[in-house]
Amino acid sequence: MRYETVELEIDVSELRIGMHVVRLDRPWEETDFLLQGFVVQHQDDIDALQAQCRKVVIEGKVKNTEPEISQPPAAGTRQKPRFSIFHGPQEQQDGSNSRQQDKPDSAPSNSRKRVTYINKVSVEREIRTASGHYAEAKAFAISIMSGLRVGRTLDLNRAREVVDDCVDSILRNDDALLLLTRLKNKDEYTAEHSLNVCILSAAFGRKLGLLEEEIRTLGLCGLLHDIGKAKVPVELLQKPGPLTPTEHGIMQNHANWGRDMLMALPRVDHAAVDVAYGHHERLDGKGYPRGLVDSQIPYFAKIVAIVDTYDAITSNRAYDRARSSRDALEIIHRFRGVQFDPDLAREFVLLVGIYPPGSIVEMKSGEVAIVIASNRKNRRQPRVMLVRDANKQRPEKYQILDLQKPVLNALGEPFEILREVPDGNYGIVLQRFIDNGLKLDINEASN
Repeated sequence: MRYETVELEIDVSELRIGMHVVRLDRPWEETDFLLQGFVVQHQDDIDALQAQCRKVVIEGKVKNTEPEISQPPAAGTRQKPRFSIFHGPQEQQDGSNSRQQDKPDSAPSNSRKRVTYINKVSVEREIRTASGHYAEAKAFAISIMSGLRVGRTLDLNRAREVVDDCVDSILRNDDALLLLTRLKNKDEYTAEHSLNVCILSAAFGRKLGLLEEEIRTLGLCGLLHDIGKAKVPVELLQKPGPLTPTEHGIMQNHANWGRDMLMALPRVDHAAVDVAYGHHERLDGKGYPRGLVDSQIPYFAKIVAIVDTYDAITSNRAYDRARSSRDALEIIHRFRGVQFDPDLAREFVLLVGIYPPGSIVEMKSGEVAIVIASNRKNRRQPRVMLVRDANKQRPEKYQILDLQKPVLNALGEPFEILREVPDGNYGIVLQRFIDNGLKLDINEASN
């Protein structure tokens, strides 16, 4: 049975609670609705839509219930596929859980249409929920490595649950969890890196228009891509200097170990095996462990290879300091077609943008802000929270600015970003703002 996300235009008289409205028959700006796209939660929502629109476009799931046909239809006849539509984003009429069924292959068909996703809630609304999921997922990622080192078996069902929670958040608003991937802890790099690759891969899958189940599988692949490092000695993982040729060989073996560990599990996703085994392969055949070339590398392994590189470069590791997001994107762009799939590299650069959520940026007029959401139309003009004035002092109240709109500073000039600054500059610590839920009220003790 196959489930796909589709869009369907309906009359407003057909609206029901639980439906996800993605478009109206008039511009959003001419209505009373604050969000462009939302789930109908109350009868008041239906009444407001019926008062202001005649038709709306909803997003739902369909399943093809047509039985397999062993004989072709007679000439001149036309077979109509039968579909059932589900209004809620996670609901099925038969009450079963689609996440455990029909797991997709790691090479989605290029002939089908891409799914278009929109943020259903604001980043400010999602950040609390996302923070909870991130904390739980990080604790689980740490337990994976520590457990495997002492001989415990990976709880694959729990891994899927953790990934599903993260993907649910990403489907509601991808900026919230992307913002959290900016929080880095050198002492927890291996587990934190696996979780960040999970989140970034799922967000990348959303950007690529993959089906929801493909996004969930891709997220699981990201979480488990480095599972083989549980067999690498801790002192080698944490070695501050360069590795010897022998140590390089041991480190590279994590791809083989990851494949073996996952293949030993019952009901493992084959895509996860492919990614653990193949995320260090290169298009030019100079990767490891098999030296595969372009067409031989699984699609999801190509995706995770890019995400893995990006998060590693932007993290503090035992042997290297974190570099900026822009530096990481420039490296990925430089090695497109050689190490990375060129089309995927381009799409990833567009996903992350110049100033990704969680960046701390300084304005040309001196103010400092935290990027809280990207602007898909102009990556140089994100939504930001202004947390320091031109004199680098706390303002009376934090302010949300949408830089794509003509917002003027104290000099009467439009706000414009000058540069990205490291976390901790000017007394701005991203973790404290996350802990405070990105609230506009100032908490002098923590912010």
